[in-house]
Parts: sequence; C-alpha cells; structure tokens
Amino acid sequence: MAFDKKPWAEPYRIKVVEPLKTTTREHRLAAIRNAGWNTFLLHADDVYIDLLTDSGTNAMSDGQWSRMMVGDEAYAGSRSFYRLEEVCRKYYGYRYIMPTHQGRGAENLLSKCMIRPGQYVAGNMYFTTTRQHQELAGGTFVDVIIDEANNSFSDYPFKGNIDLGKYERLIHEKGAENIAYITVGAPVNMAGGQPVSMENMRAVSELSHRHGIKVVLDATRNIENAYFIQQREAGYADKSIEEINREFCSYSDAATVSAKKDLYVNIGGLVMCNDSELYDKLRSLVVVYEGMPTYGGLAGRDMEAMAEGLIEAVQDDMIASRVRQVEYFGNLLHEAGIPIVTPIGGHGVFLDAKRFYDHLPQNEFPAQKLAGDLYVESGVRGMERGIVSAGRNKQTGDHYYPELELVRLTVPRRVYTQAHFDVAAYYIIEMYNNRHNAHGLRMVYEPEFLRFFQARFEEI
Repeated sequence: MAFDKKPWAEPYRIKVVEPLKTTTREHRLAAIRNAGWNTFLLHADDVYIDLLTDSGTNAMSDGQWSRMMVGDEAYAGSRSFYRLEEVCRKYYGYRYIMPTHQGRGAENLLSKCMIRPGQYVAGNMYFTTTRQHQELAGGTFVDVIIDEANNSFSDYPFKGNIDLGKYERLIHEKGAENIAYITVGAPVNMAGGQPVSMENMRAVSELSHRHGIKVVLDATRNIENAYFIQQREAGYADKSIEEINREFCSYSDAATVSAKKDLYVNIGGLVMCNDSELYDKLRSLVVVYEGMPTYGGLAGRDMEAMAEGLIEAVQDDMIASRVRQVEYFGNLLHEAGIPIVTPIGGHGVFLDAKRFYDHLPQNEFPAQKLAGDLYVESGVRGMERGIVSAGRNKQTGDHYYPELELVRLTVPRRVYTQAHFDVAAYYIIEMYNNRHNAHGLRMVYEPEFLRFFQARFEEI
C-alpha cells in the first residue's frame, strides 16, 4: 500500500476547543458491563476518543455558524429552503430537492413511494437502516456487490462496485417489473468504506435503464467517493471533486443523503429526484412523517448550515484533508501488522475482527467484543459491523453470518488531531499482542429492529 510521506496540513485552523474526560480502566470496565457490552449504550461523557460514527459528530465552520444566524424559521416557504435547494441543484444536479430530519427519514419516504410489497431491491451490500426501510415497505434486498468486497485484505481499488453479471441474472430470474430499483451506496459503508468507480456507475445506469429499472443513489458520502475516483480512476485526475460528484449523480434517478456526514452538519437529510411523479408522491408523504416540503423536519438554521456545508465539502483541499486523516490512522495500524480492511476507506478504519480474534467463533460476536475491549483498554469508542449489525433472516429467524466481521473506527470531520490517532493506534497494537486472552459474548437482550443499537450482551 503506497503511503505518501510528504507532510501535509489541514486547510483550516482550530478556533474553539472542547475538553475531553479521561477515566481509569476500572471505571471503563464497569461502564461497558453496565452498557451490556454495547458501545452505543455508553454515556458519551465516559468516552475519551469517540470513533463510534461520523454521523452528526462533525465540527462546523465559522461560515456554517454564521449562516445559522440568518436562518428563516418560517413554517412554509422559508428562504433558507430555497437557498438549500439552489446549492443542492448546483452540486448534486437533481431537479427536485426535499429536506428531511436525517438520512433514514429520506430512506423511509423513498421506500414507501417506490416499493410494492413482494418486489426485490438490488444493491451493493446492505446498509442497516436502508434495508430495514426496504423490508418494512415489503421489499426483499438482494446483494449484487462484487466478490472482492468480502475480502478484507484485497487491494482492489473499487470494492464497492456492482457485479453486473449478478445484477443481470437477478433481472432475468425475477423479471425487471419485480425489481423496485437498484440502490448504489458510494462508498459502501459495510464493506469498509469502499468506493464505486465511475465506469461501474455508468454501466449500472445503462443496464438498469435498458430494463426500465430506476437507479437510486445513497449519496451520503458521495463526495468521499468522488475523491477516490479522482485519485484512482483513469481520466479523472484533472477533474475537480465538484465535477466528479455531479457526473456520478447524473447516472441515477433519485438519491438519499444523510447530511450528517458529507455536509459537515449535526442533523439533516435530503431526498432528491428528477421524476415529477415520484416527487409528487414524496411531497405527499413528507407532510405525514417529516413536515412541510420546505422544511422537512428541520429548522431554517439547519438548512443554512447544510447549504454552507455542501459548498465547503466539494472543495478539493477539504475532502483531501478528510480522507488523508483516515489514511494516516489506517497506515499506523497496517504498518504494525494489524488486520484491517484494505484499501483504507474514506470515513473510517475497519478492524477485521475475524483475524484479530481468530480464536472466537462468529456466534460469540467477536467484533462486538473487540469494540468493547478497545473501549475498556483505551477509552476509544468504535462500533460493531458484523453478525450483530447483519440481523436475522426474516423468514427463518436465523442470524445472518456476513463474510465481514468488522469493528468500525469512524473519523468525525474536523474534530480530532493526528495525536488522537497515535493514541488510538498505540492501544490497538497493544491489544493485538495480547489478543488470545479475549473471551466471547452471548446475547441476553435483542430488540425487534436494528438490534445493534440496543442489544445487550454478557461475557462467556
């Protein structure tokens, strides 16, 4: 794996700081046991370096804070909405723009409007909330990602790509009329933040439209995906992130966005499309679940922050800084021999728990345990992305057993310094040297939906 040793610096300086709390190992052990070995159930005040998620945990700029002061809180027709609409049309390119309170609000609306019970939804590896909304709408998710995505140590540069052969077989087996749409996540979160190439997205669009199937983009981290295309794909090195992002979106018919990622905000989402009939359906439902179409569950100030965040996010130096901080952390671990997903993704570093805790069977939840152990030893909070996140087969009730059993260490944007990642890497390396002392977990409480958020465990 190439690693550029030339020094670089973030294209911003720190203006406000937030003190962090340090605790003892004994305190953290009691805290994780009280939380049922689920890092989602820890109190944030007990966490030193919080790598649980990059969703809504970003640091906003002075430009974003200043725009919040001019937010228009009108219930209908807010000028802040029209500014957000203008900016989104410019940088994403869709005709119709509708805000939602966050990404899963957009997923809920789109699933209800586009899926008929009994239909299938193709996609490049599931995402938890996306699949849940598709299933609640009566759909069945079918994974058509390339095989390389399930190989954590493959260095294939675009492991998020759709396998066109798998996708075409699904069309022929089920019939195009029985496929609601194909959803393309870029990059693919559950595969370790792995990107999709422009060539693949173009081919997916052509194949889908030839069969009359809509393409839905999960554009939550699409700007990170644009960076990987710029860096890795022939013909894009001289194109701007703004150009690449818009071209990628142009091959889709609709998109959902959790603005809490790429757009540097703490709350907000988007659902976007080009079809007027679909927009009418979305607009009818948004008033039921989110609010008026011109605020979608958000305050005017939040829409102002989203618009400014998108303007900042597509700047080449800003996204390069974001991804290179992730690469810095990942390379510290990779060079020390720690099993991680490679190539390093755009939003976090993913520990391969199957190889890290190779003595624990998957039904003892090795990734869940590794996330808990990391917190106990260091105060660093990550999260499980394996058998717990995968859930159960809704027909048989059995666990899904995904090929990838990962701990996601997600990097919030513009929040931590490189010294924080030096500390996190130090403890992970120490843990790896003593990894065979770890014991597995048993699940003692399981909620009905999205169990990884609330399930509880105890040590075996």
